[in-house]
Amino acid sequence: MYTKKLGSLSFVATLFLISSIFALEPLGVPDKDEIEYPDDEEPTKEEVVLGKTLFFDTRLSINDQQSCASCHNPELGFSDGLEFSLGTMGEKVGRNTPQIFNLAWNVTFFWDGRAKTLEEQALGPIEAGGEMNMPLATLIPKLQKVKGYQKLFTAAYGENSINKENVGKAIAAFERTIVVDDTPFDRYMKGDKNALSPDAINGLALFQGKARCIQCHDGANFTDNSFHNIGVKGDDIGRGKFMPKNDKSLDGAFKTPGLRNILYSAPYMHDGSEGTLEDVVRFYNKGGNGNPNTSKLIVPLNLTEKEIMDIVAFMGALNQPLVIERPEIPKE
Repeated sequence: MYTKKLGSLSFVATLFLISSIFALEPLGVPDKDEIEYPDDEEPTKEEVVLGKTLFFDTRLSINDQQSCASCHNPELGFSDGLEFSLGTMGEKVGRNTPQIFNLAWNVTFFWDGRAKTLEEQALGPIEAGGEMNMPLATLIPKLQKVKGYQKLFTAAYGENSINKENVGKAIAAFERTIVVDDTPFDRYMKGDKNALSPDAINGLALFQGKARCIQCHDGANFTDNSFHNIGVKGDDIGRGKFMPKNDKSLDGAFKTPGLRNILYSAPYMHDGSEGTLEDVVRFYNKGGNGNPNTSKLIVPLNLTEKEIMDIVAFMGALNQPLVIERPEIPKE
């Protein structure tokens, strides 16, 4: 962590010390060796291919109109560009579609954290009324009739393996491969001090200091995997739904989203209420929008216009274009 440097600590060591003071995870580069796989086994190539195919197949919805990729569109930062997502029947879903980069390191899923595993998360929208609306009891016989899926499931899991558990496992296996770890910020942290512009370097310092972003967006994936009411107005109680009846402490609290490839997944917040990253920083700069249960972490920041733009420049350095080739979907 330390490098020899006359009379001073390296930049990386300084980041570590600052983060330690506040009991935060230091910013850094994602470590694939830290991914916790089910049963401690990395997915096979066949399992990932199957999961990717399922992810892009509209047959997973009740009317064959929507796939996982309809909302988590790789061309739109694995989001959909909408304030509120749309279900397969055209109705609005109550929240904005979150991006799914680097979910392999997450420990809770969905805005309200209702899923504890990526496998559970993968199945949730398929059955959810108002989303894909496909009962798994209906989906499995549907897939069993497709010869292409018979071959794909057999290659991944063996014969007669088309079941809901393996659907969830396969989609989760694919989602764990959606990794961003070679951004300008990552190259900077590895020693390339020309990888960030002066504005972005200043934005990084503000991110960790005056702007207080690191209070929640810490660690290599810029999320504490926890829940906070950041001051967004509205009636959605978020994580509060899963708290004891008389505990209102997390009413209006939502999971801290990771910031990798954040540039591509506008609009932002759980309700899609902020259209640009500049809007997001301005939201925090004024201390939120007055939600009565706002976290004490959210306070006015008194950032200057230059500082706001420098933070945006830093977040722009957390992005890595990914090319995701769409798979061939098996025919009947």
